[in-house]
Amino acid sequence: MTTPRPTGRSTAIGDNHPSLRERVYVELRERIIEGDYPSGLRLVEREIADELRVSRVPVREAMQRLESEGFLSVQPRRGSVVAEFGPEDAAYLFDVRENLEGLAARLAARRASAERLRDLERLLARARKAAETGRLREAVSLNADFHRRIVELSGNPLLVDLMAPLDSRLRRLFRLTSAQSDGEPMCGAHERLFEALRDRDEDGAETLARAHVAATRTSTLRLLAELPETV
Repeated sequence: MTTPRPTGRSTAIGDNHPSLRERVYVELRERIIEGDYPSGLRLVEREIADELRVSRVPVREAMQRLESEGFLSVQPRRGSVVAEFGPEDAAYLFDVRENLEGLAARLAARRASAERLRDLERLLARARKAAETGRLREAVSLNADFHRRIVELSGNPLLVDLMAPLDSRLRRLFRLTSAQSDGEPMCGAHERLFEALRDRDEDGAETLARAHVAATRTSTLRLLAELPETV
């Protein structure tokens, strides 16, 4: 299958960009997350390089990085294909998230500045408005940002590094289930967690974060199982 080109945006990157390798990697990762490159699609290195107007070297390096992160898999006689993301993959992700996000919430309650908490509150307001007006995909995206922000507020660089690849997988998972999900319950859980962060309630923040991940696990696995095919 020929690698498709996403519509509605310019895709040329150009060899002279100072962060070329990172730009190519981010572009390909976002295409997978957003579904422009669906599961099972074979990615052709030469075609992608021609489209982005770069040499094949940064494309090859980006694809190797995406393979190491679980976005691509190498299959006999097919080469690199977009990896599936099924219920088992989601379960593994939630196993790790429950523990790390609980820790992140505890540290954020201890360390987050008042200014950054106000930023988090504004993000929640945007997510609530998106959910209430039926813009569920936007609400889901903003709610995923909420999780990433809490990790950043933890003030622990190692935790941020550990969670970064998980964040990309989480975004892909939420994108896959956004059409069937209801953003309102998630907004409510996030608002309660925010209150614990604002009140500097470390125990409460960790408990709420863990409970939220556990509840999201149940609903997300159900939604994945209801999809017409593994994605």
